[in-house]
Amino acid sequence: MLICTIGFSKKNLREFITRLKNVGVEKVVDVRLNNTSQLAGYAKKQDLEYVLELVGIKYEHHPELAPTELLLKDYKDKKISWEEYEKTFNKILEERNPISQISISKWPGVICLLCAEDKAEYCHRRLVAEYFQKNLQGVEVKHL
Repeated sequence: MLICTIGFSKKNLREFITRLKNVGVEKVVDVRLNNTSQLAGYAKKQDLEYVLELVGIKYEHHPELAPTELLLKDYKDKKISWEEYEKTFNKILEERNPISQISISKWPGVICLLCAEDKAEYCHRRLVAEYFQKNLQGVEVKHL
């Protein structure tokens, strides 16, 4: 299984879709806590789901793969460092055990975790991808 990650920030819709199509993404898994804000532009849940359907890519939203509101707020408000955020979020993932809740076996061979951040380095989608890589066999990760 190939798990890609992408952030919609700093990408227009054409670039976003092209990146997904170039690696053969079959399903986008939205790992955002909030995905209905007008600020999300084309990546607002209903709009994105529709556009992806037009190009043959399925869409799922999994808020259980998102940070808590408090954790996200503390990081954005600079009350905690990235290292603290990463440690806390990884603990949250372990406690939630999303592998037991999501029908991952029904996911196609190439999926893409979606969040807002342009780069994966300081985004929880990277941590989710690494969690799957650590806990599932045969997972390769690629950041788009």
